[in-house]
Amino acid sequence: MRCPKCTSLEDRVIESRALADGGTIRRRRQCDCCGYRFTSYERIEEKPLMVVKKSEARREPFDRAKLEKGIQQALRKRPVSQNAILSMIDELEEEATREGMDSHEIAASRLGEMVLNRLYTIDRVAYVRFASVYRNFESVHEFIREIEQLEQG
Repeated sequence: MRCPKCTSLEDRVIESRALADGGTIRRRRQCDCCGYRFTSYERIEEKPLMVVKKSEARREPFDRAKLEKGIQQALRKRPVSQNAILSMIDELEEEATREGMDSHEIAASRLGEMVLNRLYTIDRVAYVRFASVYRNFESVHEFIREIEQLEQG
C-alpha cells in the first residue's frame, strides 16, 4: 500500500478489524519509511451475473426486478401467496448465481426454463401464461399443445 505522505510502498499493518456488515476490513497501517499512520479498507470485488440473450451478442446484468415482474405477471390473480412468490424468486436468483459462478454468465434460455420448472410445480395456469410469452406462442394451437402436454405429464 502506497503511503499517502511519502509514497513509499513499505508499510506494516498495525490493526485489522472487520466492519459491521462483515464485507469490509479496516486496516490501520504505519509507513516503515516516515512513520505516518493511515487507514485502508478492503472489500470483495464481486462481478455481476450477466444474462446472455438469445442472439448471444447481447449480455445484460441479471435484474431481479425484471425476473420478479415476469413471475408476478404470470401469477396475477392466482391463489399463490406473496411469500411463496418471493421465496421462489430468491431460490431462482440463488440457483442462477450458482450455475453462473465460474463464468459469471447464465443463458436467458436457461433462466426461462428454471422459471418454468418452478411455475409448473406451483401453478399450472401461471406456467402456461409464462410459457406463452417466453416461448412466443403465435396461435391457439400452441396453447392447446402445451395444455395437452400438461395433462399428460
